[in-house]
Parts: sequence; C-alpha cells; structure tokens
Amino acid sequence: MKIEEVQSTTKKQRIATHTHIKGLGLEPNGKAMPWAAGFVGQAAAREAAGLVVDMIRQKKMAGRALLFAGPPGTGKTALALGISQELGSKVPFCPMVGSEVYSSEVKKTEVLMENFRRAIGLRIKENKEVYEGEACYSSFRIKVTELSPEETESVTGGYGKSISHVIIGLKTVKGTKQLKLDPTIYDALIKEKVAVGDVIYIEANSGAVKRVGRSDAFATEFDLEAEEYVPLPKGEVHKKKEIVQDVTLHDLDAANARPQGGQDILSLMGQMMKPRKTEITDKLRQEINKVVNRYIDEGVAELVPGVLFIDEVHMLDMECFSYLNRAVESSLAPIVIFATNRGICNVRGTDMTSPHGIPIDLLDRLVIIRTETYGPAEMIQILAIRAQVEELVIDEESLAFLGEIGQRASLRHAVQLLSPASVVAKMNGRDNICKADLEEVNSLYLDAKSSASLLQEQHDKYIS
Repeated sequence: MKIEEVQSTTKKQRIATHTHIKGLGLEPNGKAMPWAAGFVGQAAAREAAGLVVDMIRQKKMAGRALLFAGPPGTGKTALALGISQELGSKVPFCPMVGSEVYSSEVKKTEVLMENFRRAIGLRIKENKEVYEGEACYSSFRIKVTELSPEETESVTGGYGKSISHVIIGLKTVKGTKQLKLDPTIYDALIKEKVAVGDVIYIEANSGAVKRVGRSDAFATEFDLEAEEYVPLPKGEVHKKKEIVQDVTLHDLDAANARPQGGQDILSLMGQMMKPRKTEITDKLRQEINKVVNRYIDEGVAELVPGVLFIDEVHMLDMECFSYLNRAVESSLAPIVIFATNRGICNVRGTDMTSPHGIPIDLLDRLVIIRTETYGPAEMIQILAIRAQVEELVIDEESLAFLGEIGQRASLRHAVQLLSPASVVAKMNGRDNICKADLEEVNSLYLDAKSSASLLQEQHDKYIS
C-alpha cells in the first residue's frame, strides 16, 4: 500500500528582516525585558518608545515627532515596527524612505502629503441593513448553505454565458433564508472566495460582500490552521447592525478624485472601487477635510491618528524639511517617526552642516531616542531568534562563531549568512548548520568592510 504525506495548504508567511518583531517587549510597568517580543537589548530606547506609545494612546503626541538616531544595524526600524505592533492593526502605520520623494512625475511635497494622509485613519460607525449568516459581507454574519449562480445565454451574442442572478442560502442560529441576488454580487463573492460553510455578510443597500471566516461547524476538517473559524451568527438573517469601517484620509482622497454622486461618507466610500482617477488637488483635500470634520462633530466618525515612519530622513532636502515643519503641527497630522544613521553632515542640497543632516529648526521639534551598538552576547541572542524564525537548526558553537563575524563585520551580514549556510548543510546531507558550513559561506561572501579594504588594496585594478 502506497501512503503519501499531504502537505499543508497553509500559505507560508514570507520571512522578512523584521518578521520576528512582535512588539516592544515591555513589562506592565514600562520596564524593558531583556529578551521579549523579538527584541534583545536596547532597553533604554524601548522604554522611551513605550512612553511614546502611551502618549499616542492618550492622544498627547499630536504635533510632535520622534527621531531614532544611531549607527547602522542598531534596531531603529525594528523599534518603529515595535511601536506599530503595540498600537495594533487598527492604527494606520505608513513606512517610507526619504529617497522616495524624488520623482520626475510627482512633486516632493505631494509625495509627503500623500503619505501623511495614508497615516491618518478615520473610523466610521454606521447602522446598516444587512444579511448575515454562514457566508459573505454585510452588517451581520451569515453561513452559506447554498451558493448557485443561474446562467443565461449572453445578450451580446457571443458564445459565452452570463450570470442572470445568484441564489444563496444564509444560515443563522434562528433559521435559514434563501436570497436571490443581483448578478453584480457574483463578482464580489468570487473576489472574497466565498464557499459553502463560510460566514459572510451582505449589505442590503450597496451589495458589498465580506467573508468573516469559516463556520466553526467545519472545524473538524483537515488543515485546521489554514482557516479562522467563527461561530454561527445569532439572531435573524435579515437585520440592522452597527458596522465599523476603518479607512484613511488618502483612501477618501483617491475615491473623490473621480466623479462622485454625493458628499456623504457613503458616497465617499462608494467611489473606491472605480478605476478612473484624476489628480488629487489641495482644494479637493480641503473639501474632504470639511466633510470629515463635520462627521466627527456629529459623532458619526472618529479620527485615528496613525504613524508615519520616514527612514533615512537625511535623504530629504530643505524643501521637504520646510514642508515637514508646517505639516507636523497641522490639526490633521499623524505621529511622525524619523530614523537616521548619520552624524554631523550637510543638509542635502546645501553647504550647511547640521546634526543628522536635519535643520536645527526641525530638530528642535523632535524627541530624540538613541540606539546603541549591540554587544557580543546580544548579537548571539538575536542570531538565535533569527534562526528560530527561519526554522533553522544551529548549535551553540556555530552561533558563537557567527557572533564573532557579526562583531567583526556587522549584525546584518551575520544574519544574511544563515540562509546560505543552511543550503550548504543540506548539500552535505545534514539538517543542522555547523561551524564548517559558516566558514565556507563566509569565505564566499564579503561584507562591506572587507570589500572596502579590498578596494583600497587593489584600487589600481578598478576604474575610478
């Protein structure tokens, strides 16, 4: 009898540089734990970042900005991501690099403004009439018990067939309803990948569909880790429910850059799926701000200031810095976090020297947090975390050797050697990485310091 192992259909998460960062790793009293949430070391910087998180939650950080300053490879980007993790997924986090503003098509200030608006959220609360059960999107959840599109001959005279209507059965604890839906909803069902047994809700007015998850009645199926299981909805299938939608101001800008039918929030939201787009002007943004402020005053919407993270901030020039001086203190502004590894250097495009390449008048508005170089023990712990995240097996001797490489070259270079070392180990018939594997890959790949030294020794062989 032939027996084959069936691989899980769960999508593997792409392992990025900061995948292991899950928060700031702080105790309830705000003190940094030595090793927590993917962080090792940088205790003072993490505690300072924790206070910033508390100020953001208490809405006391408006009009202020933060600067992470430290040598390369000391966790500045990781700290910004840690702040984002602590604030939660409902708070917008918009990362960008200083060099992104330089484009031949878009003005520098326009790029900054767009990212500012991406980092400002708007939480809209509306009572909507929905159909909820085991299935799609609405103001209440529904279980799909039946899903069948009815086909007719194409009216265009082609050989294909078109959907005339969709029949869907939705189930809750109280009963089941069969709905006959407009054919346009079929595309929304396909987009949400709705199948029999899914909990969904459908908005009665707009026909918008949302897949909430898989009904927990199907929790005995194979591959349990692939799905999020949710309970069967209570109450009737057809009901009214408060729906909370989270959008950003940039979403509203983009939606209203197209022709629209109305000025209310529903009209603003309804434009987001249309493809044609025109330029987003200052006048348009001002009109959107008026509508948003009105709905905030009426209690329909709530402003959620997020975080704009600008890495390599020294790449910006005086025009950008002048814009930031004004934008940071605007009434509609996110919390801005800068990061740089520069010391005292010229402000880009000028002969003026300044700390971190940032003009003094903007520096005066910043709260500065220093990051320190990692010690040998901290580097080994970080490398062990990275090996665990990448599901690699490595012994203590090899970790210590890799830590020495990190001290001599850089932590980033040491982390980058893990994956090729695992490939070499597999080629040698082993699952675990040993010191010989690391020695081999270390001889194959140069770090930045070794490459620079080699260039100095062999400068006559290169074109300069």
